[in-house]
Amino acid sequence: MSDRKSREDCDQQETEAQRRRRRAQFLRDLAEARELRDRVQPRRAKAARLRHHMRMRTFRW
Repeated sequence: MSDRKSREDCDQQETEAQRRRRRAQFLRDLAEARELRDRVQPRRAKAARLRHHMRMRTFRW
């Protein structure tokens, strides 16, 4: 019984590690896509940047 439980714990840890790797890869891909979009559409990127700054400026901590 305890042998099966330790095997399940090992599988769970491996699954968690795989999930972290997939998430890291997804975030890298997302950042790359944003950079590409910013290069392709500089005017839209600038407008988005300005909107973001205004939002941060009016945000209350």
